[in-house]
Amino acid sequence: MTTTRKPLIVITGASSGIGQATARLLSRRGHPLLLLARRLEPMLALNLPDTLAVSVDVTQRAALLDAVAQAEQQFGPVDAIINNAGVMLLGDITRQDPSEWDQMLDINVRGLLNGILAVARGMVERKHGTIINVSSVAGRKTFSNHVAYVGTKFAVTGLSENLREELAPHNVRVITIEPGAVETELLSHTTDETIKTGYHAWKQDMGGVVLSADDVANAIDYAYGQPQGVCIREIVLAATRQQA
Repeated sequence: MTTTRKPLIVITGASSGIGQATARLLSRRGHPLLLLARRLEPMLALNLPDTLAVSVDVTQRAALLDAVAQAEQQFGPVDAIINNAGVMLLGDITRQDPSEWDQMLDINVRGLLNGILAVARGMVERKHGTIINVSSVAGRKTFSNHVAYVGTKFAVTGLSENLREELAPHNVRVITIEPGAVETELLSHTTDETIKTGYHAWKQDMGGVVLSADDVANAIDYAYGQPQGVCIREIVLAATRQQA
C-alpha cells in the first residue's frame, strides 16, 4: 500500500509567534515544511518531522529563492506559502527614527513580495497553489502612533487583493489574514517605552485578553484547508472585546 505525502508549505517568520504556531499545526496535518526566519535555533527546537529550517532574512531575495529551491528538491513543489514575517515599530511620526520606516517597508512589504516571487510562477504553471499573506487590522484602519506600520499593512492588504485578481484565472488562491492584537513578540520591536506602556494599557481595557498565536494559526489552517476551488479571500479576526 502506498501513501501520498502531503505537499510542501513554506512559512516565513517561523521562529516565533504566529509563524511558529502555524508550523506546529500544519506539521500535525502531515505537511513537510520549509521554515524561514533570521533566528535558526527556535525553528530547530520545534523538532518537526519532514522540515527544513533555514536562517534567511526575507529581504535577501537570492537567499530566499535558494531556500525554496532547496526545499522543493527535497519535498516537491510548494503548494502554499504563508508570508508571515514582519515587524511592528510604532512611533510618533514627528520623532520616530526614519530608519524604522525603512525596516518595516523592507520586511513587511519587500520581504513579502520576495516570498510571492519565490512561488508564484511555479503555481501558475501547475495551475494550483495558495499564497497566504499575513496583514493586520491595521491594514484596514488607522491607529495612533502607527503611521508607517499602517502604511505597510495597507500595502499588504492592497497588493494581496490585486494579486488575487491576477492569479485567480490560473486557479491560484490568494488569502489575506488580518488579525487584531495578538500576544506575540511583535510589540517588543517598538523602541518607544511610552507607546508600549499605552499599548499594554489598551489591552488591559479589553480585559487583558487578546488573540493567541494559535487563534491566528487556526484561521490560516481553516482557509488553506478549503478545496482548491474555494478561496476564503480575507479573514479579519480580533478578540471579541477589541472594538477598534
